[in-house]
Amino acid sequence: MSTMRSVDRLMLIDGVMTPGEGGAAGDWIASHSPATLEPLGRVPNATSGDVDCAVAASARAQREWATLSVWARAAALRNLAAAIRTRGSEILELEARDTGNTLAKLHADVQIAAGYLEYFAGLGSELKGETVPATATGLHLTIREPYGVVARIVPFNHPFMFAAAHLAAPLMAGNGVVIKTPETSPLSGSILGELCRDHLPKGLVNIIHGRGAPAGDALVRHPLIRRIGFTGSVPTGLVIQRAAAASSVKHVTLELGGKNPFIVFPDADLDRVVEAAVSGMNFAWAGQSCGSTSRLLLHEQVYDAVVERVARRLAALSVGDPLDPQSEMGPVNSARQHARVLELIDSARHEGARLVTGGGRPPGAAFEKGYWVQPTLFADVTPTMRLAREEVFGPVVCALKFRDEAEAVALANDSDLGLTAAVWTKDLPLALRMIRQIEAGTVWINTAGQHFVGTPFGGWKDSGLGGEECLEELLSYSRLKAVHVLS
Repeated sequence: MSTMRSVDRLMLIDGVMTPGEGGAAGDWIASHSPATLEPLGRVPNATSGDVDCAVAASARAQREWATLSVWARAAALRNLAAAIRTRGSEILELEARDTGNTLAKLHADVQIAAGYLEYFAGLGSELKGETVPATATGLHLTIREPYGVVARIVPFNHPFMFAAAHLAAPLMAGNGVVIKTPETSPLSGSILGELCRDHLPKGLVNIIHGRGAPAGDALVRHPLIRRIGFTGSVPTGLVIQRAAAASSVKHVTLELGGKNPFIVFPDADLDRVVEAAVSGMNFAWAGQSCGSTSRLLLHEQVYDAVVERVARRLAALSVGDPLDPQSEMGPVNSARQHARVLELIDSARHEGARLVTGGGRPPGAAFEKGYWVQPTLFADVTPTMRLAREEVFGPVVCALKFRDEAEAVALANDSDLGLTAAVWTKDLPLALRMIRQIEAGTVWINTAGQHFVGTPFGGWKDSGLGGEECLEELLSYSRLKAVHVLS
């Protein structure tokens, strides 16, 4: 695994790349390769004062930005998308080193980020209200206006993609944006800062680094911020809701965790099932995806066959250097995440689940350092086990058995989470019944893991609030105003 020189990365505040108050005071957050533990760089730990400066800058710039036509805003977003593609190779290498995600799959992150900027640029004319025939002689209508400054808080699993892609909707709606990068894997956020500095109006987008406190807390409590978008864990989402509510009334959307069922009926095409069970787990980022289909709910007639075949596929996955194009899985993201994954693996063993494959570090000297976990499959899991109930956010799959449709539905819905679900059957009436009964924001039939632009992605229950990747996301960054004109 090759090395790189450790460098300091800065924040974007009011059009300037700066260490801010935090960096000037010597308070920096070191980022290390999760594969080798080598130092990759440092970012400043923003203070509440840095947050105030970022929000104030965005508020100043937003007033002029909101006066631009949707066509002018769209042109700016398209220019930013082109600039992202120009620096794509640099972003990819840094992101692979900093996250542990494999380079082969990360290529899509840059294209997705640029693509969403272009997609929302094309939706600008949909920021429209409606006329209402409330009286015979008056004119009654609604118009959409921006919130002002909005906050986006980014997770560690796809830091560049989530930061850049989710700039698109709030900017297109006429807002300024302050982004907080994750505490681990923050480095690519500084590249995005340089791109925004060079291709957007000064101060419109500000990118801060820092921990949940003080930076994240100050951001969600800031009185000028009335709109917050967060992607991350359920516990952090609850903290953000509480902190935001303690400050003022804010519109908060949350894209949170998942314990997603992958339901296989006996008539399913098992060749496709096995491939999708692996691809749906997102091993390219070590299973660290809210949409990962980590609960295999298998009909008793196909249970043994699917478990055996999935286990063989997992054992054959190439685990190694994230920068190697042949690697199919790298390490998990951080020491904290590594400890949690191993703790849940140990819990499954102690509760009586059967370890089929994986369960620890891969063998070999290359894996002695770093946050490595083998692709892992447990069978004979029961619904009360922690592994069946808690999101691992790692490369761990559990298999549960069901007898009939009613039991499959009960198992699928026996969770506080409801992000995605996949159903495998050739029986169309059965598939349609399952769609209606499953409590999840996204249901796939005979596929898994795919996102389709223009359709909402978001969770039910504790998996979140609000839909993204669609027109609903754009509209959610605007406020409706009613207008009444009477003669």
